Amino acid sequence: MTSIQSVQQQMLGQMEQATSLLHTPVIQPSAVFDQGAETGIGLAFDQALKAVDAQQHVASNAMAAVDSGLSDNLAGAMIESQKASVAFSALLQVRNKLTTAFDDVMRMPV
Repeated sequence: MTSIQSVQQQMLGQMEQATSLLHTPVIQPSAVFDQGAETGIGLAFDQALKAVDAQQHVASNAMAAVDSGLSDNLAGAMIESQKASVAFSALLQVRNKLTTAFDDVMRMPV
């Protein structure tokens, strides 16, 4: 196999790995949040925030391992970093939607 073909095979493998990771949810669905007497949007948002924070820590640890030479899985570290970035962006979008909805409710005439 030529070097171009081996690079193509590696990239194809990484793309397949990234595609399989798309089917694992980063932020849990709302049904998971109904676990106690205390329910509500605040609790759900707090749990989502903690999940995104945990994802950020996983990505940070993976990048630190690559930087220090403990791991040579650069592709895995980059995937973790992108997953954390997407989770954070989604969380910000949810926050912005909640803020807009709150502002709309506050502007309603009584």
